[in-house]
Amino acid sequence: MNTRRTFLKSAAAASIAFHTLPIIGAEVTKKYRTALIGSGWWGMNILREAAASGRIKTVALCDVHEEKLIHGFEDVKGDSGDEPKKYKDYRELLEKEKPEIVIIATPDHWHALQAIAACKAGSHVYLEKPTGHTVNESRAIVKAAKDAGVIVQVGLHRRIGPHHVEAMNFLKSGAVGKVGMVRCFAHSKGGPELPKPNSAPPEGLDWDMYCGPAPLRPFNSKIHPGGFRNFLDFANGTMGDWGVHWLDQVIWWSGEKGPKRIFCTGGRDIAGPAISNATEQTTDSPDHQLATFEFEQFTATWEHRKFADNNAEKHKIGAYFYGEKGTLHIGWKDGWTFYPVNEKTKIEHGNSQLQEPDGHNIALLWEDFIEAIDKKRKPIADIESAHRSSCLPMLGMLSWKAGRSIQWDAEKEQIIGDEAANAMLSRAYRGPWEYPKV
Repeated sequence: MNTRRTFLKSAAAASIAFHTLPIIGAEVTKKYRTALIGSGWWGMNILREAAASGRIKTVALCDVHEEKLIHGFEDVKGDSGDEPKKYKDYRELLEKEKPEIVIIATPDHWHALQAIAACKAGSHVYLEKPTGHTVNESRAIVKAAKDAGVIVQVGLHRRIGPHHVEAMNFLKSGAVGKVGMVRCFAHSKGGPELPKPNSAPPEGLDWDMYCGPAPLRPFNSKIHPGGFRNFLDFANGTMGDWGVHWLDQVIWWSGEKGPKRIFCTGGRDIAGPAISNATEQTTDSPDHQLATFEFEQFTATWEHRKFADNNAEKHKIGAYFYGEKGTLHIGWKDGWTFYPVNEKTKIEHGNSQLQEPDGHNIALLWEDFIEAIDKKRKPIADIESAHRSSCLPMLGMLSWKAGRSIQWDAEKEQIIGDEAANAMLSRAYRGPWEYPKV
């Protein structure tokens, strides 16, 4: 291993070690009263890591599905001995429990209303990515956090994952040279999609509350549990789910506020037409997309396919940074690899360093969140930078829905010269829910 690689690896390790050091002083023993909104699989994953830190007391769980509440309560009591109160309405939880920290792990269409309410209640927030379902929702969260003076950490855990930090240090060292293009991607297997019959909601599920501000669709088990990401009433498909992680790497590296132009194309040519009627449904998100984001000094793209896989290339997920001196791939379970232009130069590689069994780094991100609260500093995935990253897939989806490219003013966060597209930065809410004010 050469000297530069050794230095970069050591620097990355030192950076992560710093984040994991205990805080000296009386505050170490403080336990924050914590509530979880959205106690499904992923919400409980986050809560377990939070509890394992030894810095929280779980005081409440909230979910619209009684089954999730019961299972969540049993898990919390069994793991920590805490006996959280159970709620189906987050507003009641905030009013009665007054938690110091709120974890939000609900579908995307709920993020803004719940995060804003938590901020206004004076709670610090750990918000699962992406920040919102539409751009102006995300902007409203930034404003609410600033107005309330609370800390919001967004679940972009790849900002603190050790091999991501190591790769970013390598990239910023100049080892890749000037980067002119970044290609972000996630590919998988798939094929034609058959519709699934609608049904009555499971016993104990408040389906009207689940849909909340989104349109009231018939219940379908393709949506809940876990399938909401591929229904555009509730989320933004694969680009909103996977794309936000890898496009965040672009924002993290570049420090840019946003692109100047966006164009996105794609469709459901393999999955087939979206179906939604009184008797059956399919998903309605694209089975493939290609989005282009033109920045001042480089171009970034997002692409995904839910068919064909990606066996023709070395990597199936991640981001390629194309520089004068070669190509850097930052990936997931395959770590990072630099392929030099000069074939006589040795390929450099760093193995993934992930937290099992889920292959993520939630524990490190939570630790950073608690330290940020303790020390009254910005967390590593603070709401302002996470908002900018979350806007990229949301703007890509907006371009796809509009069927045309859009010019973006990243300072004013407005679409230039296209009133119809500008109106799509928000969306109508189903009554009685009110769209948040920016």
